[in-house]
Amino acid sequence: LSDDLSRLPWLVAHSRRTLAVIRQNIGFALAVKALFVALTFLGAASLWMAIAADMGASLLVVANALRLLRG
Repeated sequence: LSDDLSRLPWLVAHSRRTLAVIRQNIGFALAVKALFVALTFLGAASLWMAIAADMGASLLVVANALRLLRG
């Protein structure tokens, strides 16, 4: 935190990147959930598969969000 207004363009760009990553993460997580709901109705998914996929999706979402720390 500072009073340096010259950093305002960086902040706006960073907030836009953050919103893009948030949208990507939500979309990916919902897609994985929808896939496993469909597979469950088809009888092709077990509870353990769904748990593993959910845990994997959570790790990928966190890794994707960590990209924001680089820039």
